[in-house]
Amino acid sequence: MLIRPAINYDVVILGAGAAGLLCAATAARRGRRVLVLEKANKVGKKILMSGGGRCNFTNYVVESDNFISDNPHFCKAALSRYTQWDFVAMVERHGIAYEERKHSQLFCKHSARDIVAMLLDECRAAGVVIKTHCDVGAITSLSGDSAPDSKAERRQDTQLQHCANYRIELAESRASDTQESTGPMYLVCHSLVIATGALSVPTLGGSSVGYDIAQQFGLVVTQRRAGLVPFMFTSSLKLMCERLAGVAVEVAVRCNGQAFTENLLFTHRGISGPAILQISSYWKPGDEIFVDLLPGIDAGEWLVDAKHRQGKNMLKALFAQKLPKALVGELQTLWWAELSDAPLAELSDGKLQLIGEQFNHWRLKPSATEGYRTAEVTLGGVDTSAISSKTMEVKHQPGLYFIGEVLDVTGQLGGFNFQWAWSSGYSAGLVV
Repeated sequence: MLIRPAINYDVVILGAGAAGLLCAATAARRGRRVLVLEKANKVGKKILMSGGGRCNFTNYVVESDNFISDNPHFCKAALSRYTQWDFVAMVERHGIAYEERKHSQLFCKHSARDIVAMLLDECRAAGVVIKTHCDVGAITSLSGDSAPDSKAERRQDTQLQHCANYRIELAESRASDTQESTGPMYLVCHSLVIATGALSVPTLGGSSVGYDIAQQFGLVVTQRRAGLVPFMFTSSLKLMCERLAGVAVEVAVRCNGQAFTENLLFTHRGISGPAILQISSYWKPGDEIFVDLLPGIDAGEWLVDAKHRQGKNMLKALFAQKLPKALVGELQTLWWAELSDAPLAELSDGKLQLIGEQFNHWRLKPSATEGYRTAEVTLGGVDTSAISSKTMEVKHQPGLYFIGEVLDVTGQLGGFNFQWAWSSGYSAGLVV
């Protein structure tokens, strides 16, 4: 087997997603020789599918409260170093048309491909080398206990003398099925950046590789779970959701001290939609969520008032003025089936208040989420206590950096996870 000499780069970045590409362009503009390795067949897959193909690339209003982490202050330094306005300026410089939607969210007008093309243009202009279909094998520290012991070993590859901190093995490659293996390829670098993403959407490359590398170098990885993900139910409630699949309604949903007012969408498995995705990041197994089907309206008072003005109306007809008829029909079966033929005038104020309370405080207990298969993000990750909030470098491991979703920083829905990718990638790119 042919053993090839190691190839030297100043910076090797694992992962050609949002954080990795912006970090690469930033570092290369400083004159660093940068290589980006991507396991998939193309770069930016998660960017391409985000926002329904339009990419919600940031938000006009970005605050630390929009992020979830065991250390809520960690994200502040990076977010202030590279802001939403910095990224918008780059988007405008590249002539990408974008639009603001509700909650100050910014989307491409045409396609998420515009964002990927912009990042690739930035990398190309700065001289970044990007390689896809790359399987990374062993990663070895060339400093401390992992460094070669003898002078002969240190001279074996002269490129290791250029202040290299890490050696990376790439899986062996074959030019064709009929040729002999060319053997594994080795890279050495001064700075190694882990931008491998997390566990969400494994079909787009989500994996645990970043966590494995973190643990190899003694970092703690916090408990992880799916975030921004639909809920599932069992038994009769699942059947009800199946019958309502495709029906959407604006609601206010609460759980564990957090509340969001947005659309809820019924699915064949349970419930989804922006309101549910948001609250899912604060929900834990066994928790209940509380859904207000008439946000901003005291439903009990509204019913009592309607009784005096529209006493001949049935409850179903009254609620159908504000909610989809199919949903009202299901709730009638659930909450007041025995009163379905009774006009409002025949119902006591107390009964109307009770029914109204159910609309304002519908208690639901999900059986589970849909998991990483459909989750937009992974909650938890590499513990930030070992990471510099200014540079993203591991405090006890010089030259090793973690950026983006692999860290224990998770944004709410609305462009915040992309902004974290841009901000953390840029912060590392300034110093690698």
